Amino acid sequence: SITFVQGSLAEGFILVRQEDHHVLLHLLTDAEIFGWSRPAPRRQRKARQAAPETFFADIKQGDYVVHLDYGIGKFEGLVVRNLGGMEREYLLVKYANGDTLYVPVHHADRLGKWIGPDDADPTLNRLGERTWTQARAAAQRAADELAQELLDLYATRETIPGHAFPADTEWQAELEASFPYHETEDQLRVIGEVKEDMERSSPMDRLICGDVGYGKTEVALRAAFKAVMDGKQVAMLVPTTILAQQHYTTFTERLAPFPVTVEMLSRFRTPTRQRQIVQKLRDGKIDIVIGTHRLLSDDVSFKDLGLIIIDEEQRFGVADKERLKKWRNEVDVLTLTATPIPRTLHMALTGVRDISIIDTAPAERLPVETYVGEADDSRIRTAILRELDRGGQVFFVHNRVQSIHIIRKRLEKLAPEARIVVAHGQMSERQLEKIMIDFAEGNVDILLSTTIIESGLDFPNANTLIVDRAEQFGLSQLYQLRGRVGRATRRAYAYFFHAPWRGLTPDAQARLETIAEHTQLGSGYYIAVRDMEIRGAGDFLGGEQSGHISNVGFDMYTRLLTKAVKRRKAELRGEQTSPELPDNVLIDLPLATYIPTDYVPDTQLRLRLYRRMATLDTLAEIDEMAAELADRFGPIPDPVHNLLYQIRIKSLAQMAVVNAVVTEAGQIRIRIDELGGMDRFHLQRYLGESVRVSKSAIWLKKDRGTHEWQIELVQVLEKFRLFERQVNQTTRAADSQSPQRETESAGTPGTAG
Repeated sequence: SITFVQGSLAEGFILVRQEDHHVLLHLLTDAEIFGWSRPAPRRQRKARQAAPETFFADIKQGDYVVHLDYGIGKFEGLVVRNLGGMEREYLLVKYANGDTLYVPVHHADRLGKWIGPDDADPTLNRLGERTWTQARAAAQRAADELAQELLDLYATRETIPGHAFPADTEWQAELEASFPYHETEDQLRVIGEVKEDMERSSPMDRLICGDVGYGKTEVALRAAFKAVMDGKQVAMLVPTTILAQQHYTTFTERLAPFPVTVEMLSRFRTPTRQRQIVQKLRDGKIDIVIGTHRLLSDDVSFKDLGLIIIDEEQRFGVADKERLKKWRNEVDVLTLTATPIPRTLHMALTGVRDISIIDTAPAERLPVETYVGEADDSRIRTAILRELDRGGQVFFVHNRVQSIHIIRKRLEKLAPEARIVVAHGQMSERQLEKIMIDFAEGNVDILLSTTIIESGLDFPNANTLIVDRAEQFGLSQLYQLRGRVGRATRRAYAYFFHAPWRGLTPDAQARLETIAEHTQLGSGYYIAVRDMEIRGAGDFLGGEQSGHISNVGFDMYTRLLTKAVKRRKAELRGEQTSPELPDNVLIDLPLATYIPTDYVPDTQLRLRLYRRMATLDTLAEIDEMAAELADRFGPIPDPVHNLLYQIRIKSLAQMAVVNAVVTEAGQIRIRIDELGGMDRFHLQRYLGESVRVSKSAIWLKKDRGTHEWQIELVQVLEKFRLFERQVNQTTRAADSQSPQRETESAGTPGTAG
């Protein structure tokens, strides 16, 4: 008899009676019966998080920087100055004509690294000149226009009726259970976001941005299956025929247990077969089609298209993108990209573009060991033999079809024991398909190819990459190529060989240095920002924005765009926007503010911490920062307490629409330009006798101990914020009332006291 038992065993066993060797029990696991099993759940190791301030690691002494108010200068390092008996640390920035600016550390957020369109040095501004003000104003106008355009597109899409997919079915749960790996937290979050979008009645247009090999394809597969379960057709558009073949294989294998018809439309299919596939799409007999730009041809139509998945949209031409733009308003669209988006741009586009980021590496993934150096035959032979000795395979990339067979002869001499095949885009579909299948099945040791292997291909057994003439590739190309290896749990190696270093252009040197430096998992964000430094930032936002990015730098431009988007969104919601303030609040209090060198000895780390601390917005974030500093570096010394206090005052001042908090004539002056339009009599009563309210400021006596006036300053700012909020509410209420009642509320704010 057969009995089914639920449990977990690595392998089965046979129980035999010793006397007569009679088999009493034969236990088989599901893996032995079906040939496959889902890995047993294991406690997932928490990936070691980089310290949050590593994002600010990009400014070094000698770098060009942009100050929000004063423009482009050169960062000369951290300096300590003694003013009025108080030691404070400043960021020193040099401008044209020897002008010098000392930036207080609590205003370090006003500095950003200058990222421009090419490797030419920018022109330094002079302090106080109008050129910078004009450039910033022009960039702000351009950012406003772009924000409006993005929001209009977003609003239009929200009003277009789309198809709302139902909740998941039992089959979807079965498909997800068959995934042979453990999903990362990021993957699960993004899958949830995509399903939520699909279940809404307006068309989805979501971009999924994730490093190479981080599981974007699985997200796409689950979205496609969800669409098919509701009777809709799915089109997946990819940039190359080889990638189409790979996705086709993946989708076919994963969906084999279900009644789903998957097809591929690319030049790997004969013209007759292509015509048959096109007809079946029209008749609704194909559920999922994966193809190249051939899918965008005029003869291709669908019976009931519900979802389009686009892999690496930036690699399609202008005409293709125009066709896609039309589809975007009709069906759900999911775009996948391994080109990372810089965090600042991601934040700027929040709320106008649905973006999901996968930045957690799969469990057990190891960084790729990267070597950059001059071409060397002995090193090439060593790299090949080391990979072959452990049963692996090698990618060798040479990007010139004319000379690729010369390279083959060279490799045959270096490694005569290796089986080598050549692949390039000028081969016939049949040849390419056979080569890729042979490589996937392990019948080939070295795949010598052009960059046709650049995108998305997944060969887990190939874990050594050798790139010839690496100086001829773009940075993102080098990064994508490196992503072809290291997708299994074994250590992978990437070798980027170049011509003699002296003969390389500064651009090529910068690209190679960057790829060598950033080898850690998830380093794509640093690569993206560095890539823009080298080749310009226009690709991310459209060419027409490049000029403004060039004038003010990418970091500054994204700040202006963030501001423009927030303002436009507030206007769309009918909210009254707060006065144009105070992203620049002047804080100058008689306190020693710095991080002592005996508390944090490393200068670069102190700079990163300053820049991170200066970006803290809320009081809760400041409290968390204090707890983190104590945990990482020990009990907080007084100068650091003072620095955190100044940042707290800056945050409160920004919330209360205050322009400056400074020491003047032995008192603390809280300057408020909007004070002239308020009822100062009622404000004085509300704040009490310990302060004095004048025409443009609130004055606080400083004749008590430091601790006492610090507490009182916080209280005054908090009370003024409440008063100012009540004034705004009263004004809005009055504006909404009839004209004859508008005069009745003139003195209402006084009730706050």
